Amino acid sequence: MDALLLSRLQFAITTVYHFLFVPVTLGLSIFVALLETWYINSGSYEERIKLKKLVKFFGTIFLINFAMGVVTGIVQEFHFGMNWSEYARFMGDIFGAPLALEALTAFFLESTFIGVWIFGWDKLSEKMHCLCIWIVAFGSNLSAFWILVANSFMQHPVGYEIENGRAVMTSLFDLITNRYVLGEYFHAFFAGITTAGFLVILVSAWKIASDEVSREMFVRTLRRAVLYTLLGVFGVMGSGHMHAQYLATGNPMKLASFEALWETEDPAPFAIVADINQAAGKNDSEITIPYLFTFMVHNSFHGEVKGINDLQNEMTEKYGPGNYIPDVRGMFWSFRTMVGIGMLLLFIVLCVGFLAFPFRERITNFKCVLKCLPILLPLPFIANSVGWYIMEAGRQPWIVVGLQKTSAAVSPNLSPGEVWLTLIGFTAIYLLLAVLAIFTAIYFIRRTKISEEE
Repeated sequence: MDALLLSRLQFAITTVYHFLFVPVTLGLSIFVALLETWYINSGSYEERIKLKKLVKFFGTIFLINFAMGVVTGIVQEFHFGMNWSEYARFMGDIFGAPLALEALTAFFLESTFIGVWIFGWDKLSEKMHCLCIWIVAFGSNLSAFWILVANSFMQHPVGYEIENGRAVMTSLFDLITNRYVLGEYFHAFFAGITTAGFLVILVSAWKIASDEVSREMFVRTLRRAVLYTLLGVFGVMGSGHMHAQYLATGNPMKLASFEALWETEDPAPFAIVADINQAAGKNDSEITIPYLFTFMVHNSFHGEVKGINDLQNEMTEKYGPGNYIPDVRGMFWSFRTMVGIGMLLLFIVLCVGFLAFPFRERITNFKCVLKCLPILLPLPFIANSVGWYIMEAGRQPWIVVGLQKTSAAVSPNLSPGEVWLTLIGFTAIYLLLAVLAIFTAIYFIRRTKISEEE
């Protein structure tokens, strides 16, 4: 493999590792803040003792995840200078601005107040301490906003001019208000709520089944987590639909790749299963739902969804000869994996809610089911990972759509051997860190009790 392919593989692996922890940080920071708000507004002394321990319990899980997110994220910035120096030269004036703002307005904010929150339990008033975790939650989600502002420019460039062979920013306001940011950010935000909420449900379920001392508090936490997760799932669906509607004009090639729609059809069907060939036309083995894809995009049965072949011809005329088609097979199945897991999560959460919310409590009678639920923990992380793949792979062969191809962005003096060395090193270190983080979290969850005794 050449340096380009290896650099792409390296960036994909390190980014997926990092993105395993980011959604949990986004959603769990808010959930911990809600728990502490519950704590400071509680009544009896016994209740307050339990709730304080509950806040510290999920706060510790959040801190483990936060630490892993920071460690795995640091490497990302080095990629731009070492593996993608031509991208950094061409796009640095624009891409650097939101990254700098992310550090100055978000990361410094959350890292400062997370320290105050950790060490301020007996030094601050309850309301001030609670305010600190809300600031952490705000900073975490603001950080995601700035990162997605940078990424959205790569998907849909706005507010720039080309000067002396480099892209130069002409309007920060246009960069921030890029229509692409809206769909990406809210999809990521609600995915974080879904991931964190599902994590809380599974942890609570296991504690209900295996820890009699803590059972009462975790039943109550599970009920709140069910509502929190449902908010996330429905938010993901709504924001995903909104973004798909925008892609019909903002990036129609990516949209057509979701469906492997080679020829323009009006209305376009939705294929459940298909044998995807790199050729125009339908395949006899397809199972399709007429009108559904057009309905998903336009919210009506009207409107044309352009096919891959027509879009390829349009882009050839605009940008010159070349292949402008992304990995259609990967996009097709990744999209269905993401949507399928989303529907499965909704079904699981509704089932858990059905058992947890009746007037006559029934969930404690299903200990075997509760103990098995943690096996489902990978589901939201798989959905997040394939969602990231869809976002990044869907713009290929561009690293910045319409401005710079990925093949032109790699560092010119990079050798395959150098990339192999760092690729193996990063993968091994990240794997070790992930295993340590998981075992640390499991050990902490197993031995922590939520009872009245201090």
